[in-house]
Amino acid sequence: MNLPDLLDKTCVIGLSYFSKDDQLLKQSQLAGKVITTDSDNGISVELQGQKTEDGKPAVFILPPTLTCWFNAPKGHYKSPETGVDIENPDYLVTWDIYQTTKDTPEGEHEWWEWVPRTVAPQVGN
Repeated sequence: MNLPDLLDKTCVIGLSYFSKDDQLLKQSQLAGKVITTDSDNGISVELQGQKTEDGKPAVFILPPTLTCWFNAPKGHYKSPETGVDIENPDYLVTWDIYQTTKDTPEGEHEWWEWVPRTVAPQVGN
């Protein structure tokens, strides 16, 4: 698979955020359709059902790594907690995101390290 192969494909994205001390901070789930791919700028996903303040579709950008993209088993992926509701997506994508500094002063940029999960996620029972 190459980056251009992802264009117009749908995906469910699982994100796990960890503190500098490896404590799970939060998890989130997104879903949408890939609208652009670029080896420098990443993979842009137009998020399902989410809009920006000016009413445009919200876009989430993932790193341009393909090692964490897995074919999704057929099914209905629904999460009332996150608002994800998609049937038969093409791919499942999972990332672990680690805080790189423990305490960032208010107003300063926080840095995070994105680590792709290279083992296919388990779905269902």
